[in-house]
Amino acid sequence: MLNTLRLLFSSLVLISFTSLAQENTTDTTNKTPEELAALEEQNLREKAKKCVQTLLETGLVNPEDGPDIQRYCNIHARTQGRTFGRYAKRIINERMTEINPFVITPHKQSYILPVMVSDNFNTGPYEFFDEYANGMKEVESKYQVSFKVPLTEPSVFFPGDGFYFGMTIQAWWQVYSGDISKPFRETNYQPELFYMAPLPFKFDEGNWLLSIHFEHQSNGQPQILSRSWNRILASITYEKDNYMLNLKPWHRISEDDKTNPLQPTGDDNPDILDYLGHYEFSGAYAFSDDTKVSFMMRKNWQTGNGAIEINVTYPLWGRLIGMAQYFSGYGESMIDYNHKQQKLGLGIALTDIF
Repeated sequence: MLNTLRLLFSSLVLISFTSLAQENTTDTTNKTPEELAALEEQNLREKAKKCVQTLLETGLVNPEDGPDIQRYCNIHARTQGRTFGRYAKRIINERMTEINPFVITPHKQSYILPVMVSDNFNTGPYEFFDEYANGMKEVESKYQVSFKVPLTEPSVFFPGDGFYFGMTIQAWWQVYSGDISKPFRETNYQPELFYMAPLPFKFDEGNWLLSIHFEHQSNGQPQILSRSWNRILASITYEKDNYMLNLKPWHRISEDDKTNPLQPTGDDNPDILDYLGHYEFSGAYAFSDDTKVSFMMRKNWQTGNGAIEINVTYPLWGRLIGMAQYFSGYGESMIDYNHKQQKLGLGIALTDIF
């Protein structure tokens, strides 16, 4: 359906938009900013309406797909004639498909790393069961699955904005530890609610994106192995051409202290900010359509603790994307938030960053 829309749009809607632009000769002199904004919004609606009419007149789209057609035309009308980098194009493409019930929209990167090795594997949290801790291997597997779901139609408050639910799951699997039945050592769950909006100004022909998040992260373990925290985050992204940069400061929502480690309620990790800091800085660059590198950095400047992660994706064969991941520092998982190590993993990326 959406591929048909794109093909039809390329051949037919361009003519309609050109015609409409020629018809739009409204005098904009002596207009207030509010009047100019209202006029621009009216022009966008007229373009989207003309786009819908053109597609329906072809007879090659189903009128019952009205919401999909309208959404496609709304997005195309707002993005036509603007310059976008790779990351913005990814967001635009997602907007065109995210209401399709047969499409899972990516959020963060999803990947499978069958081999991941640590130079300082952390068995400390499991030492209450010696046989279990001693049977763990420094080589394990890791995967991450991440998706988001729109909760509203685009343009709630501003053009192109929206509310989302996101979910990211990370798991570390001791698949090579046959003596202890190959358990999943650690699983981290990261549900979040967030609002995302493109910003209306540019810098050096690049685009800005703002998002506000309420995020929970935990490992779902009971009592002594439990690790969790809640945060409010603000994220600002700048993208242009083949690169993007993101700064994400956060505020941790405080919890009551525990009176003993076995207490089921209370703060599992009161010192987590000492290791994970108060912000994250990340970015990505595409050397080509197939080869890309991304990074993430955290730092607490008072304690000196932090972390860096570097991901490289590269073509394998067909649609398979190879991935190499390097991590150094604290907090590679929730159970390791106060443990420093270096890790190297190899596998495949299920979704690319852009």
